[in-house]
Amino acid sequence: MIKSELVQRIAEHNPHLYQRDVENIVNAILDEIVAALARGDRVELRGFGAFSVKHRPARAGRNPRTGAHVPVDQKSVPFFKTGKEMRERLNRDHPGGAGAESDDTDE
Repeated sequence: MIKSELVQRIAEHNPHLYQRDVENIVNAILDEIVAALARGDRVELRGFGAFSVKHRPARAGRNPRTGAHVPVDQKSVPFFKTGKEMRERLNRDHPGGAGAESDDTDE
């Protein structure tokens, strides 16, 4: 699902809101999450998950084409950890989990 599909679906479930208002709300939420992460804050949405920033130190990398060693600068990367309620809901909706497909193989 892309952002425009999310906006459209929310607007369909809330006919009293204009689609442009829903789009502004979704953009405001996402912008605030990004701003909080940029400040170094953690954003937790109970039942959904938590956004945080992980810092990766500088290291020596390798160019896969030439094999030459190249320096890789330190960087900050966004990290998302799902909430317990989301994990439980996903596993409840799909009984058997990821390993269920391997049960029907004949050896």
